[in-house]
Amino acid sequence: MATDTKAEPLISVRNLKTYFPTDEGLVKAVDGVTFAVEAGKTLGIVGESGCGKSVTARSILRILDRPGRIVDGEIFWNGSDGDAVDLAQLPTNGEEIRSIRGQDISLVFQEPMTSFSPVHTVGNQMIEAILLHQDISRQEGKQLAIDLLAQVGVPEPDQRIDTYAYQLSGGLRQRAMIAMALSNNPKLLIADEPTTALDVTTQAQILDLMRGLQSQHGMAIMLITHNLGVVAEMCDDVVVMYLGRVVEQGPVDEIFHAPKHPYTQALLRSIPSIRSQGREKLESIVGSIPHPLNRPSGCPFRTRCSAFMPGTCDIHVPELLAITDVHEASCFLHHDPDGNPVA
Repeated sequence: MATDTKAEPLISVRNLKTYFPTDEGLVKAVDGVTFAVEAGKTLGIVGESGCGKSVTARSILRILDRPGRIVDGEIFWNGSDGDAVDLAQLPTNGEEIRSIRGQDISLVFQEPMTSFSPVHTVGNQMIEAILLHQDISRQEGKQLAIDLLAQVGVPEPDQRIDTYAYQLSGGLRQRAMIAMALSNNPKLLIADEPTTALDVTTQAQILDLMRGLQSQHGMAIMLITHNLGVVAEMCDDVVVMYLGRVVEQGPVDEIFHAPKHPYTQALLRSIPSIRSQGREKLESIVGSIPHPLNRPSGCPFRTRCSAFMPGTCDIHVPELLAITDVHEASCFLHHDPDGNPVA
């Protein structure tokens, strides 16, 4: 059934800014990010390491490491009954955000080995998450945890529930992490690099699992990754981030077949193609991401951009503006510094 395009998104992030004041200076980890996730859809957030993807996810859940804090912007959550809630305004340890975190919005961490407690069994941690949000007995919580482990494909779940994280393989740990994230039937699942450090066969199994669970539960997924192949396989829409800002966003087909930002184009050129000739050298993006304390003036990508225009890109900061009704990019190739479309 098609989603009503006029319906409010499940979550809307608007001009989010998350900064980390340090002794060396101010780190603008997320610097004016805007995007939305629709109910039942999958949004991919892509970019190189250090572009602010994970900090964006942690900002939504209000679990930022100190001294990080949201300094501006709004995070409207429409998953609760009644009016939308601005998560950015809620106290980080308040009752309201704690009722949303883990119940309405769940997070699959990037590395499950460091996310599970090493001194508690996987089952105890799952049961704790269940009892925190559901008024059931511990025995009922244990049975639900076993059922969830079985649902995500963990063999012998009634025995695995009593194991520790280090006793499980990487694939089983990731499945257990997904099971815990799904324990309260969330409306939004944030998956932060869910296939990192897994072999390709296990990666495919985890992605198939997530697709099946999404279809079964009707939840939205926010998939954070640097793997464009995973994005093409899983996502409906894509947000491309660079140095804490969104440089392009739109439907996955438009992003892959008609990318507008030089950074997106460079990312796509850097991945192998089935049409590549043997021993053909892959293109790489010149240079590296600037240090967060030494951000370039103007466009953040200008120091690595082959389309750099002196006098424009080094002076003005491009805004994220519409290319089509569903496609946006922040680049002076498409809009002048005043925001007017370039012919």
